[in-house]
Amino acid sequence: MLIDTHCHIASRQFDNDREAVLRHAKDCGVQRVIAPATDLDDCAKLAAICEAHDEVFMASGIHPCDAHTVSGDEWTGRLREFAMMPKVVAIGEIGLDYFHPPPDGFDAATWKKHQAEVLARQLELAVELGLNVILHNRESWDDLIALVTPFSGRLRAVLHCYTGTVEQARPLLDAGHLLSFTGIVTFKNAEVVRQTARDVPDGAYMLETDSPYLAPVPHRGKRCEPAHVADTARAVAALRGVDFDQIIASTAEAARDFFRLPAADE
Repeated sequence: MLIDTHCHIASRQFDNDREAVLRHAKDCGVQRVIAPATDLDDCAKLAAICEAHDEVFMASGIHPCDAHTVSGDEWTGRLREFAMMPKVVAIGEIGLDYFHPPPDGFDAATWKKHQAEVLARQLELAVELGLNVILHNRESWDDLIALVTPFSGRLRAVLHCYTGTVEQARPLLDAGHLLSFTGIVTFKNAEVVRQTARDVPDGAYMLETDSPYLAPVPHRGKRCEPAHVADTARAVAALRGVDFDQIIASTAEAARDFFRLPAADE
């Protein structure tokens, strides 16, 4: 089965046609969609979407760019309540982001510190609840790895929208963590990640759309949708020189194992 392991289906960009988008994905063979949250409001919106759609599962978490929306201690209790819902399969999208400028009230140093504190609390929550995590990295690799490495063996992580080399990711792969590829692998000028998609071992990677962003060729420049994970799968199959069905089977098995997903008929 095709599985889109990272789709922001709660995005406002889908508010006018979300039902049609999910129906189209199902018609294209996408039988599971993992939707990560970005903040507590997003968690609530996703919970309602999951209730209405059997094929949609969610991750609950605070995105690093939204870390300013939480402070103190109360937010962790609210996040825990969401994370304990039946269709929550991970904590995410969490991580560090040094690319976007700090929001009002923060300078660069205090913003990095606050992001790190929010990330650490969510990693601890994941361990407490026995959930794996979906990680975001933007120009923060060394700090992110330093925070995540002590949790190896207690949880597994997937490096969402991975664009680095296999060598860079080797310590994480050796510790049982995974990579995830978006439509960027269809871009001819993205040779680093295309080479990584050739070289990463079977079972060590998954596929995603990051909808509504990063639409693959031939949809580049348009809104990305979960159905487009098929285009990314075709690109990876071509890069690895194997059948499309083999990529579907391998990545679906990795996703089912990582997110502990039920079979399609359950």
